[in-house]
Amino acid sequence: MGYAIEVNNVIKKFKRGSGLKKREIVAVNNATFEINEGEIFGLLGPNGAGKTTLVRCIATLLIPDSGTIKIMGKDVLKYPLFCRRQIGLLTSGERTLYWKLSAKDNLKFFAALYGLDKKETEKRIDYLMELLGLKEVQNERVEKYSSGMKQKVSLARALIHDPKVLLLDEPTLGLDPQFARFLRDFIKNVLNRQERKTILLTTHYMDEADELCSRIAFINQGRIVDCKTPEEYKRDLPHSEVLEIKTTLITNAKELEENLSKIPTIEKVNITTQNTITHFKIILPRAEQVLSDVISEVQKYAKILAIDVNEPTLEDVFIYITGRRLTEDTKEELELE
Repeated sequence: MGYAIEVNNVIKKFKRGSGLKKREIVAVNNATFEINEGEIFGLLGPNGAGKTTLVRCIATLLIPDSGTIKIMGKDVLKYPLFCRRQIGLLTSGERTLYWKLSAKDNLKFFAALYGLDKKETEKRIDYLMELLGLKEVQNERVEKYSSGMKQKVSLARALIHDPKVLLLDEPTLGLDPQFARFLRDFIKNVLNRQERKTILLTTHYMDEADELCSRIAFINQGRIVDCKTPEEYKRDLPHSEVLEIKTTLITNAKELEENLSKIPTIEKVNITTQNTITHFKIILPRAEQVLSDVISEVQKYAKILAIDVNEPTLEDVFIYITGRRLTEDTKEELELE
């Protein structure tokens, strides 16, 4: 069994602004990793970290400034048509369907682009519509579908040519919990286990990555930070607990973060604010050893609403590695994606 995807020293830059304000932004910075055939591989990072840019390079939608990408052993720049035939791409938040057409007509159109003949096209459409539970509504216009149904059709579009490799860029973003659960099960049990497709998955949902991915690469500011199994990430953390605290709004949270970081044994402090609630994640070996000191310090700044002690998660791993939460971003980074 070989590699389905090989990314070697890939760099992708963009120009922003004009004149004296023109600047160069490195979206993907020397990224290197391999994905085995039949593997579900996760690519995780905060908004603007370079995930979508890298996926678009793999999908041949963007040309890297340097480095190489191979799909099933073939260089994407030298053999673009071969590589596109191997790839199915599903993105979230982008309009990838013709809404005035029915699901069936959409799939016929995209099948024609891949050169499928009429008999094969009908066979694939019947199979996918049945598999995704869209058989009864396949002749209705896509504009009448719910967001979940549209995502199903988008997935069928990505699968119409029966690709060996699937690039799933945040496939469950914005979906209701019930359909997101269906999609995760479909990815794992049908696409991967039954059809043996290789899947590259980007997601902001850490439980989703933990459930689906055999290995995960964390990307931050365009760089691949590390690549391990979820179990290895959590096992290799030099601490065993995460103290989580919710308080009323704190206006000078940076000062409190610095004070908490000075308490012995505390490894990392991350503070975020949403609406009128401030949320602390404190990574440390044992919470009970410093709990009274932490509470005393926090109470100087705000009223404590909740305290909890948990085992580390993949998000805690990322906070420890980068000092940031997976949902954090900056204006400059968002420009990249």
